[in-house]
Amino acid sequence: MLNVARDARWNAERVAEALRARSVAARPFFEREAPRLARAADAMAERFARGGRLYAFGAGPYATDAAHVSVEFIHPVIVGKRALPALDAGAAPEAMAATLIGPDDMAIAFGPPQGDPRALAALRVAASRGAYTVAWPGTPGDADYAVAAPGDDAHVHQELFEVLGHTLYESVHVFLEHRDALGEDVGASAFLYPYLGAAPGADANVTGDVAASIVEKARDGETLRERVAAAQAEAIAAAIDAIGTRLDAGGRLLIFGNGGSSTDATDFALDCVLPAPGLREIPAISLAAEPAVLTAIANDVGAELTFVRQIAAQARPNDVAFAFSTSGGSKNVVAGLEYARSRGLLTVAVLGYDGGEIVRRQCADHAIVVPSDFIPRIQEAQAAIYHVIRRALGEG
Repeated sequence: MLNVARDARWNAERVAEALRARSVAARPFFEREAPRLARAADAMAERFARGGRLYAFGAGPYATDAAHVSVEFIHPVIVGKRALPALDAGAAPEAMAATLIGPDDMAIAFGPPQGDPRALAALRVAASRGAYTVAWPGTPGDADYAVAAPGDDAHVHQELFEVLGHTLYESVHVFLEHRDALGEDVGASAFLYPYLGAAPGADANVTGDVAASIVEKARDGETLRERVAAAQAEAIAAAIDAIGTRLDAGGRLLIFGNGGSSTDATDFALDCVLPAPGLREIPAISLAAEPAVLTAIANDVGAELTFVRQIAAQARPNDVAFAFSTSGGSKNVVAGLEYARSRGLLTVAVLGYDGGEIVRRQCADHAIVVPSDFIPRIQEAQAAIYHVIRRALGEG
């Protein structure tokens, strides 16, 4: 029985306190890492410009970090940015590193605060093949750019590395555009870079500017979490209570979203069934983690029904449909929530912008809105929200 969900300790005040506490670890972490991350982004931009590819490794909940990096580089959320080749290689890390990675490539390993030996072993294979390597977390001997874990809390650890990943992605594009402005030759990968040939004029101190920008983005994230704590703590606490009631009655979480939100859905589900120390298991399924099912439904009956069809098959009495959407307007997410409600499921949505169609159509019993229009910052705040919900539901 998960009666902690209705414990007064997890009222709105406790929720707000948990969200604000992230800043204690975040501030020194990004001030320390910003210059090093900027140099790493420069090195990676140089390799992308030569036609290099990025391979990402991770297992368990950290497999979702590898998937998140891949989707962000291939399908940019920032309008007008170019697609960059990246691959989630977590299914067979050492074999894929040995078979696919070349000297112009890059590899990044994600893991828990204590590190992941298998992911780091794949990183060593990548380094032996000439790749530029990144260990998140790691020690100096593990990679070209290794970052020490910011602490023992697995959830805060993962949230800070998500911010690091987003700012890496954003910074790589800055350096690529700097090269474009200088008219540098990008060789065989020119098809990726349609804006070459611009006149020189980029700032010569671009690395310092990028480092300052990384710190500023981290502060933007802190400000956004504060806004969520102030405006959404009551909504989060109410969702915790309602979800807990369903779980106590034998329900499960059915979690879904698209793109980067799909990795959040899968991470949330894995956090539930593979709990951090001190937390209890929670029955949860990620509807976003079934590529065969998703592609079959999208191909045969349409992408709008990708989650509806799964809910039709999976839903049981007392289940909870838990959706992520940065826009609040994804058609398959809206349809999934509306169908879930028609089946008597509790519906919960973690959203961005102003909540979009999901709020306007009132298809979520509990809507938690991150008031921002910049997708990376929205996703970072959403990660803090679902980690707080996870802890509240499984503590004790």
